Amino acid sequence: MENEGPSRTALVTAYARAYHQIADRPRILTDRLAARLLGVTVDELAEFGRPAEDGGADPGILRLGVSDRPRRLFFAARARFAEDRVAEAVAVGVRQVVILGAGLDTFAYRNPHPGLRVFEVDHPATQAWKHQRLAASGIDQPERLTFVPVDFETDTLAPRLEAAGFSRTDPAVFVWLGVVFYLTPDAARTTLEYIAGQSEPVEVIFDYLRSPDTAEDRAQLQARAHRAAAVGEPWFSYFTPEDIAAQLHTLGFTDVEDHSAADLIAGYLNGSTEFDGEPPQALRPVRILRASR
Repeated sequence: MENEGPSRTALVTAYARAYHQIADRPRILTDRLAARLLGVTVDELAEFGRPAEDGGADPGILRLGVSDRPRRLFFAARARFAEDRVAEAVAVGVRQVVILGAGLDTFAYRNPHPGLRVFEVDHPATQAWKHQRLAASGIDQPERLTFVPVDFETDTLAPRLEAAGFSRTDPAVFVWLGVVFYLTPDAARTTLEYIAGQSEPVEVIFDYLRSPDTAEDRAQLQARAHRAAAVGEPWFSYFTPEDIAAQLHTLGFTDVEDHSAADLIAGYLNGSTEFDGEPPQALRPVRILRASR
């Protein structure tokens, strides 16, 4: 994480979600603000979607995140999954959601749930850049949105959230996407312990990288990890579904729902067979999980 501007991960995710709006049908996630927040036009997005060998402007990791359809669909599907779960929680009375590592997420500005308070937690540099983009794009900050700047190298989540008005004694949903693999296993568990201490009902939605089973998967995952480390955002955590489920049950979560990335996407594609059989390499290690109690 750099000290100025958003993380590369936040930019890749935001551009992929914006490109999804013009490139993919059926659309998994409808996000009318993604391109506007970035300040890009449809033509500029189309340029990012062109393969690098066609002479596009950026052959690096940003282009990869946008032009790789399976990866792009997963970014859309994980956000849709989280927003669907938030809607279900609101229907039974939950009135606060915490988005950990919010990046350039736009849910708070599209929030269809009157009375739902949203807390966006992220590195101060990413939040400062987001404030600038919100102002430049004319996107208003909703009254029930609170920014919570947290530098996990120097700050602790609990006091920052509670100082921002978050209630530990009320039910909540925690959305934690695209973050866990950048944390050490101990840091990830510390956050899960904090979430588990919330008054019931409490729910957490997060994605993680599965430990590789084969030499081929190990080599592919290592190559991707090297690319992430090269832009200053190394991966530190890998889990098996059995291990992460055991940790969650130990922390008191009683309902654990775990999906592969390919299965999650397929569920939103209206019976498409695109992801039948062996999943694309980009999706093999990625899983998304919902845990509640």
